[in-house]
Amino acid sequence: MEIDKPLLKSLLIMADIIEARDPYTGGHVWRVSQFAKLLATKIGLSEDEIIKISIAAYLHDLGKVGIPDDILKKAVALTDEEYAIIKTHPSIGSRLLGGHPLAEMVSSAANDHHERIDGRGYPRGIRGEQLSLTARVVSVADAFDAMTSVRPYRMGMSVEQALYRLEEGAGTQFDSELVSHMCELGRAGDLAHIVGHTAEGIPTVTCPHCGPVIAIPRNTKNGDVIYCRACHSKLELHQSGNTFTAEMTGMSDDPRDVEPHANEDAVESVLAQIP
Repeated sequence: MEIDKPLLKSLLIMADIIEARDPYTGGHVWRVSQFAKLLATKIGLSEDEIIKISIAAYLHDLGKVGIPDDILKKAVALTDEEYAIIKTHPSIGSRLLGGHPLAEMVSSAANDHHERIDGRGYPRGIRGEQLSLTARVVSVADAFDAMTSVRPYRMGMSVEQALYRLEEGAGTQFDSELVSHMCELGRAGDLAHIVGHTAEGIPTVTCPHCGPVIAIPRNTKNGDVIYCRACHSKLELHQSGNTFTAEMTGMSDDPRDVEPHANEDAVESVLAQIP
């Protein structure tokens, strides 16, 4: 499989910068990519297909660039009007990729990851076999990560709770066979190293002041300082084994401290899988 790596890298970085607008979804696109990769492997796809699905999953939320910040970051339930705006992000992502050299490989994930097997999803309301395998895989991976991740209005579910929710939606919201395989992976412990991480071997760090997830670089060490983009807290990191906790030590009014950065470790992990 021939993929232009510099071209792909530019898309992956753009996906990360878009994700950085929402302080609660740190590492989401990487985790969805990794879950999708494991699920694609589990169902026996070829190496090329596994790589394609992993890349498509990383880029599935590109359309959120078109969602206003006040809706994207809202900490309470959305109104019907706001939810209608959120539901436009798959179409935006599909249009954003229109004409791009990699569009054929990734556009179905961007456009159809919120479609449902029973046809009650969005944006097109297509059903069953009308949905590409890529979209069906990404849908399961995306929902699982959303359920196991912290949001401003709730804590993340346990892996078992999330798997149960997937089983409840099997055959209606999700592809039943894919749910079965995802549950096998989860109950075998094969998803645990991804849940709560922002890249391979890098656990999430949360702001102790307001709660958002902050992606930290692989070379982070004890005593390093990071900043929360949501509340502008200055945070000192304390290392214990392979994990870090953050202590609030002040506030920053320098916009350079809170500018968004791509999750470079996650981007490189996706590029590294391409021969």
